[in-house]
Amino acid sequence: MSRPDRRLFLKTSLASAVALTAFPSVLSGEDVKSVEDMKPGEFAWHPERAAEGPVAIIVSIPDQRVHVYRNGIRIGVATCSTGRKGHSTPTGVFTILEKDKHHRSSTYNNAPMPNMNRLTWSGIALHAGNLPGYPASHGCIRLPLKFSELLFGVTHVGTPVIIAGNHKSPAEVIHPGLVLSEYAEHEFESLEARLAKKKQPWAATITQFESPLSVVISKADSSVTVFQNGHIVLDGRATFRDPNRPLGSHVFILTGTNNDQRGMHWHAIGHHHDEDTDVFSADADVLKRIKTSRDVTATIHDRMHPGTVLVTTDLPAHPDTRSGRDFVVMTHG
Repeated sequence: MSRPDRRLFLKTSLASAVALTAFPSVLSGEDVKSVEDMKPGEFAWHPERAAEGPVAIIVSIPDQRVHVYRNGIRIGVATCSTGRKGHSTPTGVFTILEKDKHHRSSTYNNAPMPNMNRLTWSGIALHAGNLPGYPASHGCIRLPLKFSELLFGVTHVGTPVIIAGNHKSPAEVIHPGLVLSEYAEHEFESLEARLAKKKQPWAATITQFESPLSVVISKADSSVTVFQNGHIVLDGRATFRDPNRPLGSHVFILTGTNNDQRGMHWHAIGHHHDEDTDVFSADADVLKRIKTSRDVTATIHDRMHPGTVLVTTDLPAHPDTRSGRDFVVMTHG
């Protein structure tokens, strides 16, 4: 598949590391194999480690590995093959736009692309394919066939996919109050009740109103863009406490509420396109620094549900890097 020509922006960093160093390899029986030692085509899959919760996928280009997290716990890892020279896989934050179990390429001679999770409308996707042990695709992320089938079974439209040069594992973040607004403790019960009524995106049935919600915050532009069902719902303005300090690039995935701290519970992931660059750690302070207008806050609160994705970036958003139909936050490519 070809590189995308319609983009949205982003440069990101990842939060604290709880990465597992070894997985029982699916292809090696009961042997325990280091993730780094996996051979092309090998993978591990342990969904019992987290039976439910929001899924996040991290593609490590330098390692040629795909990591799958559910509810902040890694349930799978696989070897992969990303884009070769001249067809490099773009880095940044994406969400799954479409799923097609029996997809064929409209660009490359009707080539089969089993278990396709589309990331851009212009040609980047996760799918089963040949794995020579190095970057060899036209920009897609090729996966072992069985792993692609298992992955297809846990993703949904709106699942975040982070393609990076450097990353850490998800960290838990509790934001003490309503997101992007001043905290009012008396509002916590209403927020908790509202979220409890919403269907979770990993549930069997999702109504149109409860389709995936994504919020992108650009510090460079002081902008907040709210997406739902792949379309822009609202554009607004943001202000930042300590505006001279970078906000950092993060992906926050809402899991629900935390009764003890009376706030919203997120899994926070940071990443960077450069493998030699350290990533920022995400914490509640990142969310506390962001404020926006009442109409933006009201739109987010009315539509948010478990699985909502909130992305922060220090890069600007402009027409060359954003498409209303694609949710793509690009750093490179």
